Amino acid sequence: MAKYRMVRTDFWKNPNVSEEMTPEDKFFFLYLLTNPYTTQIGIYKITKKEMAFDLGYSDETLNLIMERFIEHHKMIRYNPVTRELAIKNWGKFNLDKGGKPFMDCIYSELKNVKDTSLIQYVSEAIQKQEIRSLFESFCEQEERDSSNKVNDQKENNTYSAPDCGENDDTFTSRYTIGGQKENKKEKQQQKAFKTIIENNPEIENHLKTADAKEIIEFWDNNGFGFSNVNAKQQLLSWLDDSSFLQPKEVILKAMTIACANNKRKLNYVVGILKNWENESLLTIEEIDSFQTKEKPGPKQRPLTQSISAGRDIPSEFKLDLTAGEDW
Repeated sequence: MAKYRMVRTDFWKNPNVSEEMTPEDKFFFLYLLTNPYTTQIGIYKITKKEMAFDLGYSDETLNLIMERFIEHHKMIRYNPVTRELAIKNWGKFNLDKGGKPFMDCIYSELKNVKDTSLIQYVSEAIQKQEIRSLFESFCEQEERDSSNKVNDQKENNTYSAPDCGENDDTFTSRYTIGGQKENKKEKQQQKAFKTIIENNPEIENHLKTADAKEIIEFWDNNGFGFSNVNAKQQLLSWLDDSSFLQPKEVILKAMTIACANNKRKLNYVVGILKNWENESLLTIEEIDSFQTKEKPGPKQRPLTQSISAGRDIPSEFKLDLTAGEDW
């Protein structure tokens, strides 16, 4: 599905644009704001080859104009290793909304950023405090992980390195510890995100009321049992007590599946939710991707074999019932 990105009309009144940029600069800046790789957070992955191809520039021309934006205008940063680009003032003009769905989207995209220094770079221009706090939580977590990594290295250096042998499982141990750290980091980031929402009760209460109303309306309108208040309350508890990053959307999806299978019962819906939670499928995108992979391919019809019932009768054949009989 196509993604649309609008540019504010005051773009052309910005002194940096109107007085300091050449026509090529303006064209390039509009491309950075509207190309198909843009995200809600102002940090996205894109290669120089892709930019040069889209704009019709040579590699040399693109490098020159990017250097101008980085060194002279100081409006972007680019990591050539991770191939991630960040727009400095993106947060000032685009991260001024509120609401849990918007925060969910931001959180989901921040998780995928490899160079966290770009998160810090963009966060400096964000004026909405809860969004800025979410950005900073990723930077703080990265700093703690880096500090722990340095301490671990210092501690390991106090011991002599073992001789390499057939039973040396050092690599396996490091891999396991790294995986545990990644899981811990993920949980801490989720906790930071929930804390930001909880610290803004007016946002939280509004969202919970709207989400609960939408779920109840779906329940009532699709034959789950209008008078079954207890079941509704149990289902709504998943809004607060689950690990889903998009709880309302996930609950509605589970109910939609229940309707499609004609299983309009609480236990069936909860069973779906538990399965997704156990599989660590926390967003609609992850669930859809998992279901696509699990969906079996179309069954091939067995080849039908024609069974011969005998030889075809020649068209000129005439049945003579008296043939071979002596009278």
